[in-house]
Amino acid sequence: MVPDPARGDNTWALQVGIAAPVRTADDRANINLTFVLDTSCSMDGAPLRQVREAGTAMAAQLKAGDIVSLVTWSSSAEAVLEGHPVSQPNDPVVLSAFSSLNASGGTDLGAGLLTGFHVASTHASTDLINRLVLVSDGGANMGVTDAEVIGTYVGERDEDGIYVAGMGVGTSGTYNPDLMDDVTDAGRGASFFIGDDTEAWKILGDRFISTFDVAARDVRLELDLPTGFEIVKFSGEEYSTNPDEIEPQHLSPNDSMVFLQSIQTRCPESVSDDTVVTIRATWKDPISMEERTETLDARFGDLLAADPTLLRKGQAVGATADALKAWQDDALSTTHKAAAVDAAREQLGTALALDADDPDLAELKTMLDAL
Repeated sequence: MVPDPARGDNTWALQVGIAAPVRTADDRANINLTFVLDTSCSMDGAPLRQVREAGTAMAAQLKAGDIVSLVTWSSSAEAVLEGHPVSQPNDPVVLSAFSSLNASGGTDLGAGLLTGFHVASTHASTDLINRLVLVSDGGANMGVTDAEVIGTYVGERDEDGIYVAGMGVGTSGTYNPDLMDDVTDAGRGASFFIGDDTEAWKILGDRFISTFDVAARDVRLELDLPTGFEIVKFSGEEYSTNPDEIEPQHLSPNDSMVFLQSIQTRCPESVSDDTVVTIRATWKDPISMEERTETLDARFGDLLAADPTLLRKGQAVGATADALKAWQDDALSTTHKAAAVDAAREQLGTALALDADDPDLAELKTMLDAL
């Protein structure tokens, strides 16, 4: 925690992180992995090549005990590989299924999801992480195309323990993320974009465990602030004083959730080093569904004395996100956009002064320099 005078007097920036356990290929849970693959005409060429490369990267991370299925959807849906028990990394049956993919026909996403969930459910087990991966360039022009209807169905299956991820392919100029985001938000899973072979191997190869495994489901963070305090800025998707209004999220192994907020008090005279902020995390085990809770009482003095490196990084990330949004907002003036970029560069400079070798900060600098 650090003072945050930019937000007003008696204001502090407070960052809270929830880290999942570290897992390796040897100790990760086995996965029932169902790919629901768009093979419509729009996928012909580069998008389908990206899917094949992603399949090759994924297959290299498999191990005996995993189960893999492939459902293709265009004008209709078909299970081209169902419930295949993996024998080894680079399983030849899985590799052959991906290399044989071809594109034709329309785009009936609803039929693809219906068939995909049927296949995933057929081979689901309480001993496995059951994961469905929707792969598409983001188009849907046949059957049920309403994002809300599709998203509701996905959300219902999430309650059955089938976790959904979305993999976008194509180019930045042709990929439509809106529908995929709606679907994966309903399933409380990740949505990521594969634009080239390098990205395929990074996400489905190096980050296979954090992409497909699940360490905790229905994660919620509760912040119990001292009397007189309120949140005046929040860098995240949503927050509320009513827990029922917040959609809990799932957390993958080797990953973390970070919440950055500015808190302000109307009673500064009551604040001392012994003022306590209570942080409570609740989640469910992804297989047993057992609910768990962890509570931390943090003193103001200890929070202010802690190493601010990660908090400054969080501020730089948040400011860069704000700058990118401002840059893409046609309603904003050039002056407003420039101010947002300058603010992000200032936060980034503060973070780099504490950790000049952080690769994530270096990537943020490259992004800002390109604006």
